[in-house]
Amino acid sequence: MLDKADEQIFTGNVRLVHAVGMHARPAVKLTKLAKKFEAQISVRVAGAPEWINAKSVAKIMAMRAAHGSTIEIKASGSDAEAAVAALVDLIASDFPDGAP
Repeated sequence: MLDKADEQIFTGNVRLVHAVGMHARPAVKLTKLAKKFEAQISVRVAGAPEWINAKSVAKIMAMRAAHGSTIEIKASGSDAEAAVAALVDLIASDFPDGAP
C-alpha cells in the first residue's frame, strides 16, 4: 500500500464558460460527478487561498465563481486522474444536459 506522502496529486485548470457562473444547477452537476469518484477532490477559483471540497454542493455554490474565471481542480486517490479529467470536461463543455 502506498504511503500518503507518495500519493500522486493530479491537477487541472479550466475556464468557467457558464453564462451566470457557478450557480445551483452547475454546482449540483459538479458535485454529483465528483461523488462518483473515490478520490479526494478539491476545487477553487484560481488564486483563492482556500481549496473547497468538490463533493459539497453548498461549498461549491459559496465559492461564487464568476463567468470567465479559471477553476483549479486537484485530486488524489486511486481514480484521481480520471476525476480531474471528468470535471475539467464537464466545466469546459458548459455542464450539458445529460451530464450527471
